[in-house]
Amino acid sequence: MKTPKKPLPADLKFGTLFTDHMVSARFDVEHGWSAMEVSPYGKLALDPAASVLHYGQAIFEGMKAFSTQDGRTAIFRPERHAKRFAASAERTCMEQVPEQLFLDAVLALVRADEAYVPDAAGTSLYIRPTLIATEPFLGVRPAQQYLFFVIACPVGPYYAEGFKPVSIWVEQEYVRAAQGGLGSAKVGANYVASLYAAEQAKKAGYAQVLWTDAVEHRYIDEVGTMNVFIRLKDEVITPPIGSTTLAGVTRDSVLTLIKEFGLRVTERRITVDEVVEAHGRGQLLEIFGTGTGAVISPVGKLGFKDKTIELGKEAGELSLRLFDELQAIQRGTKADRHDWLRYLG
Repeated sequence: MKTPKKPLPADLKFGTLFTDHMVSARFDVEHGWSAMEVSPYGKLALDPAASVLHYGQAIFEGMKAFSTQDGRTAIFRPERHAKRFAASAERTCMEQVPEQLFLDAVLALVRADEAYVPDAAGTSLYIRPTLIATEPFLGVRPAQQYLFFVIACPVGPYYAEGFKPVSIWVEQEYVRAAQGGLGSAKVGANYVASLYAAEQAKKAGYAQVLWTDAVEHRYIDEVGTMNVFIRLKDEVITPPIGSTTLAGVTRDSVLTLIKEFGLRVTERRITVDEVVEAHGRGQLLEIFGTGTGAVISPVGKLGFKDKTIELGKEAGELSLRLFDELQAIQRGTKADRHDWLRYLG
């Protein structure tokens, strides 16, 4: 097989160029899971009555593989992603993909398309495991047939402008996720629910939305498609995991690193008013988002009703330190103290 030429870093727009292969497996209640298959990347054939098209049973993960300084390829925390994938399946009444099948499929795809793993700074191979309901029927119940597949794309920085603070609009009308809903699962429904407010924010000159609770619109949930951290004078705060917030893998990694840095980090509810008041007292030091795509996304400006909170045109000290530390671990230039990397064997 001809080895593909690695795309140039400048050509790597996020999520537009896909590798040569995909990995898939099917499930039905009578036969269980089929054997995993590595095949050329191609289109899916779905019955027009497939449950995913009518009732939305669809979940996914986003994870990355990196080229390390010693020339090997490593996947960042795949076991953690496998467990979250299973939790999303359970919440949406879908058949759970066995953890070993999930890991085998991801590893098989990265091995097949390892030549696509870029090695320039800020680049990676983004991996997208997906599970959809394929049973053809019209009726509101869990499907009995599913397709699990994994695709990948080499990517550059999530934001075209690079590691720069972004402006955020505090949303107090539209809702991404409500208490008791699907916010804790990585489902497509959460993302389509976020689009309208995000588009309105972009028209107003903001890059992302800061989501607040669905009842009072006081408590902060997430920022854009990421978990959020707020650094006050002597405390780093992130909202607790619950039915409106996703258990982010990068979030968990950042919590670990902040504790290692010797800073006080608290998982608690925090209101927009508390943030505004802290800024007025000069105690609001940083706000940043965390997620697989952007890794760390510093916030430079908050738009809130008729107020504008300026946080600076450069990334804060903690944001930058966390970004550099995670990048160094993922690239193998710093010791992997927590066994977060899974190398191809």
